[in-house]
Amino acid sequence: MATILRDWSYQYQWLYDGISRLAALSVGGEARFRQLALQGIAIEPDMKVLDLCCGSGQTTQFLVERSNHVTGLDASPLSIRRAKQNVPEAEYVEAFAEKMPFADYSFDLIHTSAAMHEMEAAQLRQIFQEVYRVLKPGGVFTMVDFHTPTNPIFVPGLAVFFWLFETETAWQLIKLNLEELLQKMGFKVQCLQLYAGGSLQVIQAQK
Repeated sequence: MATILRDWSYQYQWLYDGISRLAALSVGGEARFRQLALQGIAIEPDMKVLDLCCGSGQTTQFLVERSNHVTGLDASPLSIRRAKQNVPEAEYVEAFAEKMPFADYSFDLIHTSAAMHEMEAAQLRQIFQEVYRVLKPGGVFTMVDFHTPTNPIFVPGLAVFFWLFETETAWQLIKLNLEELLQKMGFKVQCLQLYAGGSLQVIQAQK
């Protein structure tokens, strides 16, 4: 159960950015956090890239530096407006991640950053199915999100963060085996790495 701070963080960009920067210190800063899941992936200028649940464009800004064909998708009109202002080099689509308005095999790379913990379990499965559908054969899906800490020192901090800013879906996500779920949908998980005492997971999976 989140506090009113959750609502404020979405309403006020400065508060959201401040929280993001503070939380990202555990992995060396926000710039590194936003690119954690992209490490080791060669992104060419002609590749078609989707920033799934792009928010205000925090990761989109790094993607447009490497690809000339970046699309940001988000269900929030406010986030889309902010993303267009922050990163005008990308294209944007306002839509739900579980029902993407794209043709099959549209993208070479799909990335999502700290968004899947917002989804109910059934919704998450629908999103992964959609990701698989719109990825080209051989395409890659990358994500970074919460994970049950492997270092007990990080447990209290994550619990407080969830209580202040997240909802029950975040607790549900860290109980899921995302690697197993993606594999059942046909993905080949190439990389699963943990950061910040295990409280963050990075997954790279190929169609």
